[in-house]
Amino acid sequence: MEGFTVRAGDVLEARVRLPYEVGAWPAIWTWCDGDQEIDIFEYHPDNPDLLELTNHVRGANLYYRDPAISPGSWVDLRVEFGPRSVIWWVNGSKVFADRRGVGRAWHAYLIVNLSVCAGRYHPRPAPHVKEMSYQVQRLVVRRPAVLSEVLSDEVEVEVEAEAEVEAGADSAGP
Repeated sequence: MEGFTVRAGDVLEARVRLPYEVGAWPAIWTWCDGDQEIDIFEYHPDNPDLLELTNHVRGANLYYRDPAISPGSWVDLRVEFGPRSVIWWVNGSKVFADRRGVGRAWHAYLIVNLSVCAGRYHPRPAPHVKEMSYQVQRLVVRRPAVLSEVLSDEVEVEVEAEAEVEAGADSAGP
């Protein structure tokens, strides 16, 4: 496997600003060889107070609702990829422990994206929308010292990014 992968035991922290535009589909998630998907979050402005938090590896999810979640709001996320339980925190509060985990040997690539809904599951953007974006102000993956001694990957990875997509482009989401 080439490049940095998130592994069992890692902790991800991110600060994101959610998009305003209906049809935007921002997400941070993991993927490897057509599998190993954990959704740190997915968001759709047509469900303005809802974040989707999902462990596709072992079948667990939560539709998390909170009035602090809204178009344009800043959201702090933390996810612990535990072998026996994936745990999500939103804005400093522990909101979901799936009690399924990812297993000890799990690893996957980290994906940060903004897809555009085509109208099948969520509304497509309005015809007048020409641009949409969401911001990722901070994204850090921390690896416990015990794991970093065994693995050769970096102990900490920081990324600053702002994702922008023109509304006219259709793309598959996570």
